[in-house]
Amino acid sequence: MTGFANAEGSFEAWRWNAELRSVNGKGLDLRLRLPDWVEGLEQGARASMSSRLKRGNVNLNIRVSRDDAVGQTVVNSAQLDSVLVALREIEARALATGLDLAPSRAADIAVVRGVLEQEQADNADTGPLKEAILKDVQALVIAMDDMRANEGEALAAILRGQLDEVNRLTNAAADLIEARKDKMSAQLKVNLTRVLDGAPGADPDRVAQELAMIVVKTDVTEELDRLKAHISAATSLIDDGGGVGRKLDFLMQEFNREANTLCSKAQNNDLTTIGLDLKAVIDQMREQVQNVE
Repeated sequence: MTGFANAEGSFEAWRWNAELRSVNGKGLDLRLRLPDWVEGLEQGARASMSSRLKRGNVNLNIRVSRDDAVGQTVVNSAQLDSVLVALREIEARALATGLDLAPSRAADIAVVRGVLEQEQADNADTGPLKEAILKDVQALVIAMDDMRANEGEALAAILRGQLDEVNRLTNAAADLIEARKDKMSAQLKVNLTRVLDGAPGADPDRVAQELAMIVVKTDVTEELDRLKAHISAATSLIDDGGGVGRKLDFLMQEFNREANTLCSKAQNNDLTTIGLDLKAVIDQMREQVQNVE
């Protein structure tokens, strides 16, 4: 199912921007772009996401930066020593040529590039930062899942309507079969008489058995019964909620199988029409089920 959530957070000198997106997918595919220098962040984020999300292609992108302005200013001793050596050499050469230089001030040396710098936290413990970011990740997952839940409620209503239509068509097929039962029985007797009249010496029992087998092959009672069972199972899954997408996806295959068999056995224009209508509705359901977690 589709979903989106984003957030901005901070911890001490650190700032981050997090974005979570999901699109439809048969399984759960987590794709993370995180700062690898925050130890344990990816493992924690994956655990938080997989504990609540069951299906979809999910992308988490987190960008972390540090506000250097709040870092402590420190002296780069190596650079300072190098600058002082250079100053002594300059002053000595100037004196040798009779040039009198003004005394150097600390402020003049401090502005030389590299003498003063912001303290870096590359070797600092990133554990507290990780925990702060993971709290935002958990909130993002909840927010996106709530968004997906709202979409799911609307989707459930659509699927229930489609199941009602499948049920209506299944009942129409059953009524049609019941209505033509006497006609089929009479037609079977006529066919039996024709065969016996046209084939003197034919074994009536054998001919009757062959015609009965034809009737069995065109009987769709079992297919209609299974369609009813699938309707009940799908309705229960929708009512139960949770991660039922894969189960519904499997049921759609079973729905389609029964509709195909119904069409192949129909031997009747009206029943064939019902079978084709069933296939159309089932195909629409299959598309919707791809959106279900």
